[in-house]
Amino acid sequence: MTTRFEHVPTVNAEPMSHDSGGDSPAGPVTAATERLIATAATLDDADLAASSLCPGWTRAHVLTHVARNADGCANLLAWARTGRENPMYASRESRAADIEAGARRPAADIVDDLRITADRFVRAVMEMPDDGWERQVRGGPAASGDPLPGRRVLWLRLRELEVHHVDLGTGYGPADWPAAFVRRALDETVRAFGRREDVPALTLEIDDAGVEHLGAEAPVTVGGDPAELLSWLIGRSDGAALRVQPADRLPALPSWL
Repeated sequence: MTTRFEHVPTVNAEPMSHDSGGDSPAGPVTAATERLIATAATLDDADLAASSLCPGWTRAHVLTHVARNADGCANLLAWARTGRENPMYASRESRAADIEAGARRPAADIVDDLRITADRFVRAVMEMPDDGWERQVRGGPAASGDPLPGRRVLWLRLRELEVHHVDLGTGYGPADWPAAFVRRALDETVRAFGRREDVPALTLEIDDAGVEHLGAEAPVTVGGDPAELLSWLIGRSDGAALRVQPADRLPALPSWL
């Protein structure tokens, strides 16, 4: 499989516009954070108690998860800065318990949590020495994930913000994702799916970006706008806006992550 998307570099420090893929001079993570908080601030207690696009989670669960993710990413940056292991979360169980407890709070408290943890993440970014961005850390509960350089934490945070903003189901959709985010996320998703045995063979026709093949002799071709394709691949849409050949044979996909 050959990836033909434009390369979007991973970066050194978040306030730089080229760090994690984005067009805002304030930095893509900062811009995505501001958009998400602006949306959250419009929601009252009843709105947050409504179901999100994440099965089993309300909007309050989603926003609480985003806040805890900010803390987890700040932990990883502290690990990269100091060289002392500092996992995102102590365990899967503690992570789930924190989200469940936090989702019961009033809307105002949840929005405040989003702001406070976002500020904490920014401070962790600004405290990073230049050499810290290349130091290896491990994501996941109890540092159970694969090794990654500190600079990649910025991308992980941006991905959480953009995808979970869509999960709120409040009007922010895949068409609102910045083009640079879509390019990189789609590139990564296609490459990751190409290494997995549980992904069905298919050809992707990406508008204005070429063709990608997942598996040999793919019996199905799926085409469309890059954001719509990304949304379908990561389980955020049913693919109704996509072109499928043969017709009515859109394949079932496994979980994204």
